[in-house]
Amino acid sequence: MHHSITYLTTEELSAKIKYDERYVREHLKDSVFLEGVHYIHPFGRRKILFIWEAIEKDMLAAMNPSNMSVIPLQSGGAIHG
Repeated sequence: MHHSITYLTTEELSAKIKYDERYVREHLKDSVFLEGVHYIHPFGRRKILFIWEAIEKDMLAAMNPSNMSVIPLQSGGAIHG
């Protein structure tokens, strides 16, 4: 099954999630948003493209109280505590 991936610039993402661009770059990137999961550097360049589907999935999962004891790992797994 083929599903499309929506790539967003920092500006587009910040407008979509209602966070300031600077906050996304300085506070969410590399703490909440992980490289290779939530964003990529296409062609090894400096530019960042965020992967909307991964971000949306994690935002919705965070709203589910049963997931509150799940700690996501950079490797893609999780710790259940």
